[in-house]
Parts: sequence; C-alpha cells; structure tokens
Amino acid sequence: MPRAYFSPATFRFFKSLARNNNREWFQKHKADYERDVRDPFLELISDMQAPLAKISSHFRADPRKMGGSLFRIHRDTRFSNDKEPYKPWAGARFFHERRHEIPAPSFYLHIQPGECFLGGGMWHPEADALKRLRSFLADNPAAWKRATQSKAFADRFTFWGEALTRPPRGFDPEHELIEDLKRKDFAAGEQFDEALACSAELLPFMLASYKRLAPMIDYLCAAQELEF
Repeated sequence: MPRAYFSPATFRFFKSLARNNNREWFQKHKADYERDVRDPFLELISDMQAPLAKISSHFRADPRKMGGSLFRIHRDTRFSNDKEPYKPWAGARFFHERRHEIPAPSFYLHIQPGECFLGGGMWHPEADALKRLRSFLADNPAAWKRATQSKAFADRFTFWGEALTRPPRGFDPEHELIEDLKRKDFAAGEQFDEALACSAELLPFMLASYKRLAPMIDYLCAAQELEF
C-alpha cells in the first residue's frame, strides 16, 4: 500500500538548517536530520527497488546510508566560494549499474522547501560523452523526437540546463534537432509541491513520471552504448 515518507517536519528541518548552516547547530540537530530526512528517504529508496526494476532491470535504487542513491548532506566546499557546510536539501539518484564504467543517465528526486522536483537524464556530461550523444542525436533524430516530443512527455516535463548559443562545431546548423544539439545538459523533469511530497501519493507519482521519462533515458543509454 502507498505510504507517506516525508512530513512537514522534513521541511521545517531544512528551513532551520538554511538559517543555521553551521556545524555546531547541525550536531545539536543531527537526530532530527536522521529521523525526519535521512531515514524516511532511505525507506523510500528501498521501496523504489522493485518498481524501478520493472522500468529497467539495469537501474538501481541503493538504500545504503553511504555510497548509495542518497546524496550526502555535507557539501564539498574545497573549490567553492560558498563555505556553508551543509546542503539545505536532500536528493537521490537512481543510477545505471555501469555508472562507474561509462557516463550514464540517471533518474533523480530532489526534496527542498519551495523547490521539490524529479527528473532524469545526463547533467553536465563530460566532453567525450557529450560528443557521443550529439553524434548519436544527429544520426538518430526520429527516436529522439518520439521520446521527447510526445504529448505524454511535453505535458509533464521541461528540459533543464545550459545550451550553446551557436551550433556545435561539426554539426549542420540546419539540422532538424539543432536546438537539442546545442544542449550541454540532457535532463528533463517536473516540479511538485510539499503537500505531494508529504503524501502517500509521492511514490506512485515518481513511478508514473519515471515511466514517462523512460524512453528518453533509454535513448541516452543507447547513445552511450549502455543497456536499458
């Protein structure tokens, strides 16, 4: 049966963290983080395992506390001007089994006050992966259009990320998918509100969305010679 994972306490924690983003405050409220954010998110990830396998047997929902689908709340501040130590949000990626071998797309879920969303794709792919993707796109436009220009996709999803202002070098400026070829990110998704995040409808909503995104994820896998 569908169940709720997050609660208003989840969002109260993040709002308080945003106002008190320091190690002393976090250590005092670590139990709140574990109870209201980490543990329910890990339960959600665990419950995603079986239904995700029905979408693709090659993608994983990994509920480990470290090294799994859930992103760490600690920020890497080494190369950032923003030295706040914690992320005032929680996110999880449902990744391809071969992600350590080949750049791969993933499904994603993001929980944050005023900015909950889910989606999928490839975010900031490295140069070689991006080149392969563009070449595949140029040679296989019909399948991309079926995946991303259908009513089922367009009614729900928006593309995110950056794009070139001019056509990439070596590609026909008159290509029918030139706007897609300009993309530097191949990721799309949709936003949802905190009420849905705190309801028993969250998991069914995620699965319905991921099913609609699956043709695009399948295409991105094919571009990187990955199974879907």
